[in-house]
Amino acid sequence: MNYNQSWHITLGSYELLLIESVEITRSVLQLSDTATIVLPGTVFNKAIEIEKKIARGDAVTIKLGYDDQFTSEFTGYIDSIATDDENIKINCEDSLFLLKKPVANKQFANPDLNTLLKYVLADWPNMQIACDYSFSYETYTIRNATAYQVIKKIQEETKANIYLKGNTLHVHPQYSELFGEVEYSFQQNIESSDLAYKNANDRIVLITVEGKGNDGKVIKATAGQTGGDTETIKIDGVSSLASLQTMADNRLKQKSYTGYSGSITGWLIPYVDAGYKATITDSEYDYKSGSYYVTEVVTTFSKEGGKRNIKIGLKI
Repeated sequence: MNYNQSWHITLGSYELLLIESVEITRSVLQLSDTATIVLPGTVFNKAIEIEKKIARGDAVTIKLGYDDQFTSEFTGYIDSIATDDENIKINCEDSLFLLKKPVANKQFANPDLNTLLKYVLADWPNMQIACDYSFSYETYTIRNATAYQVIKKIQEETKANIYLKGNTLHVHPQYSELFGEVEYSFQQNIESSDLAYKNANDRIVLITVEGKGNDGKVIKATAGQTGGDTETIKIDGVSSLASLQTMADNRLKQKSYTGYSGSITGWLIPYVDAGYKATITDSEYDYKSGSYYVTEVVTTFSKEGGKRNIKIGLKI
């Protein structure tokens, strides 16, 4: 059966009738979902003066599908416009783009993540917080930073999954929230893959998390075992052994399990998003079948067709 590709993309008050390509990245590992829209630089030998029509901060919606049956793939804002080559490249971010405004300087004593996030998001009352990640700092200082920069720093330091779903900022231990389910089969709807299957015994790793308190004393938490790979994470302003141990344990779960790692590539159908449970089956190697947490989906759409590259994490 043949399908006709369809799209409905708006930039500000304009609807796009011509596109070269679209790439959308939705991830629980990076702070913002992003989209890149590439337009032709000329139409009928006439240059498109796009910058007279749209600007940074304009709203963006992207809906993709077949035969005028659309799925909403991205909503956000224009972050930048590049017109340096033959094409026009429009870079977009989800609603966390709105957080690129400064917050007042402040120093906290013994704050947990909920305390920090409520302060940072005080000027955005419509944005809700769903945080069940148990982590505390000994001290935390905000100085000359935007709300976006503070949240990104927290994500980098704590290794929590921080991402936006609708108007809710989610902050969770990795792999703890599921938003849907999808099924993939090597015999039916997987075009290609770079998966590698390993046993947990072959994924030997020792995780060390080092925290440093205000007195300069280093505290360490470990998870895993020696004899394989090692990874060390260092974070200042944390003297809570419980917080460090939580981080080490969560990191070990990512690294040590029996199953696949890597990614698969399919088409626009079925729909899949970061935070889904993807069940991958192979009738030729049934023992390898299993369910995995989707950490990232990169959707591409062009005249070559629509595809999704699905990166998997922990087996669940």
